[in-house]
Amino acid sequence: MRTALRIAVCAAFFLITLTAHALEVPFLTGRVTDNADILSRDMRRSVTEMLKAHEDRTGNQIAVLTIPTLENESIEDYANKVFASCKLGRKGKDNGVLVVIAPKDRRMRIEVGYGLEGTLTDSLAGSIIRNVITPQFKTGNYDSGIEAGVKAIIDVLEKGESALITGDTVPETQTPSGLHIDAPDLPLTERILVGAFIFGIIGLFSVIGVVTPGTGWFLYAFLIPFWAMFPIIVVGTSGALTLLITYLVAFPVAKLMLGSTGWYQKAKEDLHTKGRASIGGFMISSGGSGGSWSSGSSGSSGFSGGGGSSGGGGASGSW
Repeated sequence: MRTALRIAVCAAFFLITLTAHALEVPFLTGRVTDNADILSRDMRRSVTEMLKAHEDRTGNQIAVLTIPTLENESIEDYANKVFASCKLGRKGKDNGVLVVIAPKDRRMRIEVGYGLEGTLTDSLAGSIIRNVITPQFKTGNYDSGIEAGVKAIIDVLEKGESALITGDTVPETQTPSGLHIDAPDLPLTERILVGAFIFGIIGLFSVIGVVTPGTGWFLYAFLIPFWAMFPIIVVGTSGALTLLITYLVAFPVAKLMLGSTGWYQKAKEDLHTKGRASIGGFMISSGGSGGSWSSGSSGSSGFSGGGGSSGGGGASGSW
């Protein structure tokens, strides 16, 4: 399964579980997830292309995640949780690497999967942090630091320890090619399958929000960031913006139109007087400030990413 599909599965699972539990681990929107907004658009694209080319050559899966702050959590624990959540690398090979950077805390870590610990050792990971990334970060140059660090990791994985000794990790200067529109790198068939999965999930929650009295408006606001981010994997940034605007307009219009129907008013009244109502074969019950849905089944569904794992190998650093 391609990287984007695995990321989509991980992201959609995050949406489902987040409705019941507030998770601290962010979903990865791509090979580079810049939640701290420290990279330029051109550099995000350049590093993404570098990581994709390496994965195509070797099968190793490397991801970069930036977050504003760790909020007093150790970067080792945080990186391990993110790695375990998204299961970087292939199952059985455990050939994933996660680079986590928290600029407000001035902390970073290279988390290495089991299968690559013999090549990208703790010592080499620490050397990359100290000698390649940190000097750039100290001057506030996050673009060059992350680019040089990623290239150093790739060179070690492809060329061995000698890559650091011979200085092959100095990044090449790249000239921006002008206006660039981000677009998905999936073939049409996989784009259709991934799209059906993503839109099936967020579409289902959107429909629930429309037909649910009261708490449906909470779902409307809650789903906005998911409609803004998930579709990028399938239709690119321009298409995602169009879908977001459509959602922002269509949801309240549909809900207001349904609000005048008899069954909606009855459901609303039942919730107010009985504490529960039946809508489309589902039983919805109110619980103070919100509601909950049930189809009458006691079964539960699980998720298995089928990816790699990390035993805590790697190195951390600060600047």
